[in-house]
Amino acid sequence: MQLYNKLSAKERAALIEKVGKDRLTLSFYQYAKIGNPQEFRDQLFIVWDKLDVLGRIYIAHEGINGQLSLPADRFNAFKAHLDTIDFLKDIRLNIAVEQDNMSFLKLKVKVRNKIVADGLNDDAFDVTNKGIHVGADTFNTLIEDEKTVLVDMRNHYESEIGHFKNAITPDVDTFRESLDIIENDLKDHKEDKNLVMYCTGGIRCEKASAYFKYKGFKNVFQLEGGIIEYTRQIKAQNLENKFIGKNFVFDERRAEKISDAIIAHCHQCGTPFDVHTNCANDACHLLFIQCDTCKEEMNNCCSTNCMEIHALPYEEQKALRKGQGNSNDIFKKGRADHLPGKKDLRNIFETLKGDKR
Repeated sequence: MQLYNKLSAKERAALIEKVGKDRLTLSFYQYAKIGNPQEFRDQLFIVWDKLDVLGRIYIAHEGINGQLSLPADRFNAFKAHLDTIDFLKDIRLNIAVEQDNMSFLKLKVKVRNKIVADGLNDDAFDVTNKGIHVGADTFNTLIEDEKTVLVDMRNHYESEIGHFKNAITPDVDTFRESLDIIENDLKDHKEDKNLVMYCTGGIRCEKASAYFKYKGFKNVFQLEGGIIEYTRQIKAQNLENKFIGKNFVFDERRAEKISDAIIAHCHQCGTPFDVHTNCANDACHLLFIQCDTCKEEMNNCCSTNCMEIHALPYEEQKALRKGQGNSNDIFKKGRADHLPGKKDLRNIFETLKGDKR
């Protein structure tokens, strides 16, 4: 019984190209009590592998979080399978704004302690006592209210390339970091402000809204379905788009264009640009923004040191990497002192001072 990938990413890409079928990229999540995550994981893998599903899915006792792609002509079969699972029946599926057949090249269904790494003790508060979910129309009205504080629950490298008008964008590397920062900076406004949150697809806000209600915030709201669903609704309802730039996504596409504005800059030369890349030196692999000119000059590397290493024969590169673990210190995102064009975001809550960004 196959419970793992047999094809490499390169082999899978070639197969997708050969088959020539259009694929759909989508995401979904659901908090639910799963008694045996490993057994549930294996069952999903068996069914989804047969449907040619590819993607990254996390299973935990608290639920499921999935980002995936599948052949468009198998969408109905996939949805029918979800509907056989009680807590996934009729679940909202966030269809990607921009489609790419190569968005995912492997099926990875992993058992984790949490479906989002939030670092919270869920036994300390009621995770089902969530904030008020609002659609795009109500959200647009709320964020123009002077009593509203709009907070981006994503990390710095996500909000750097795109965020909502007037949003506070905490300069954090992880979701957990932002929770304490937000609570501390808004501690004097737990009753007189509307705390409105958003993220990519809604999952981070789902937990954060319950946490902030537990911490004493009285008026807590979250964007239903996140940026992805917001984009669908503004198009379907012909609403004003208040999102500026691109929506960062965690697959091979890296981002979806929500508006034409370019709000980020190349981390090396500072020219307006908003396309992320990974340093070509595999021992570095830094995720950063690099314009086409710098990409050519730097051979897709983040520094001259990485250029020198990347120019070495492959076996010498492997020897240099020997003994180095691929930790977060290596696979960091946009944090490096040698990137002169990188402008860190600020934790200052300018909205409260009347400085609408």
